[in-house]
Amino acid sequence: GGQVVAMTGDGVNDAPALKQSNIGVAMGITGTAVSKESADIVLTDDNFASIVAAVEEGRRVYDNLIKSLTFVLPTNLGLALILIYAVGFFPFDSDKMQLLLPMLPVQLLWINLVAAVSLALPFAFEAKEPDVMRRPPRSPQEPVFTGFVIFRTVVAALLMAVGAIGLFQYEYSRELAMGIPADRAMAEAQTMAVTTVIMFQIFYMQSCRSLKGSIFQMGLFSNPAVFVGVAMVLLLQSAFIFLPILNRIFGSSPLALLDLGLAALVGAVVLPIVAVEKLWRNRIAGNAKDDQPDRA
Repeated sequence: GGQVVAMTGDGVNDAPALKQSNIGVAMGITGTAVSKESADIVLTDDNFASIVAAVEEGRRVYDNLIKSLTFVLPTNLGLALILIYAVGFFPFDSDKMQLLLPMLPVQLLWINLVAAVSLALPFAFEAKEPDVMRRPPRSPQEPVFTGFVIFRTVVAALLMAVGAIGLFQYEYSRELAMGIPADRAMAEAQTMAVTTVIMFQIFYMQSCRSLKGSIFQMGLFSNPAVFVGVAMVLLLQSAFIFLPILNRIFGSSPLALLDLGLAALVGAVVLPIVAVEKLWRNRIAGNAKDDQPDRA
């Protein structure tokens, strides 16, 4: 009981079984019209190897969906945490009579429209994981939002929010100490926060390309779409920082190369942290597998 049953058939007499099974597979060439209508899947080439190929492709698509979720969700949660910080703690510079918002609403829109979309789409072109056909079947009752997805979302979101808020505060205080006017210091600090989030997304995207292994195991250059997406984001973010018309629209300000390097360094912190999390999770999964009794 509780098993998933697949049934193959090509004749009229197979139709009831094809209909009742969890997955009915009919032959496309030799199969009758009745069997094809009763089936869930039709093998157009009548080749059973196509079933294996379909399962493999289905697992690849599902994996890439999870990868995309583990990338997009922390971005949205991290931005929400930044907003909660701005609203809940209400940071205010009494000397300058200025509310210290790490980001403007229009800058949040920029992050969602530019980075989140450009960096999420390449996941659709990721190759399959090396062990994709060695895994046990996934339970139909297993939710998409598993404990792994929730845990990774919270950890990555906290890293992004803390990094962005920390660099915002650092940049704002440093600019004021250098005698820079408060308005300009605020614009540069907000630009620093936005750039930190963008850099975080670029590096975190690399970590999300594999659910269990490192990006080097997947092949750094195995998905050209990744580099297209990263190049687009870097080009657009450069325009966001240095193009005067975008400075006026989004309230951004040019940054020094040292500031850009610092934002990239903070964003890259996610790489070793996620790598350690993967090793820890793989070790737990390996121990759980070793503890299972052998089946005769």
